[in-house]
Amino acid sequence: MDLDKLKELIKFMDENELCELEIEEEGKRVKLKKISREQPPIVSSLSESGVKQISPEKLEEGEALIEIKAPMVGTFYRAPAPGAKPFVDIGDEIQPGDVVCIIEAMKLMNEIKAEIGGKVVKVLVENGAPVEFGEPLFLVRPL
Repeated sequence: MDLDKLKELIKFMDENELCELEIEEEGKRVKLKKISREQPPIVSSLSESGVKQISPEKLEEGEALIEIKAPMVGTFYRAPAPGAKPFVDIGDEIQPGDVVCIIEAMKLMNEIKAEIGGKVVKVLVENGAPVEFGEPLFLVRPL
């Protein structure tokens, strides 16, 4: 891929306020990420910025629950394919690195991995629903 094509892709990212873009063309793959000081980095697995302690008024029975948030804008999918078993269900125990869902962004399927271990207490988003950056996806009770 030539320099002019890369500049065009960077301009496209700026115009559409994208932080990440991955393109495969003629057997060559290019992945661009833009990280600024004003915006936390977006990665396919959740970082600590994607994990937030729930305030006490949202807790049931005084438990400390953790939100797993969307690290990007896109379409939320609970399973790898239509009709397939969901990655996680309520009551499932997850470990750091486990895939919990997929977020589709610009025809790319991004596996979202848990950064924490625990038991899934609630799924907050419907399958196929659009999600925003930072939107809570799951509530997890840490182990």
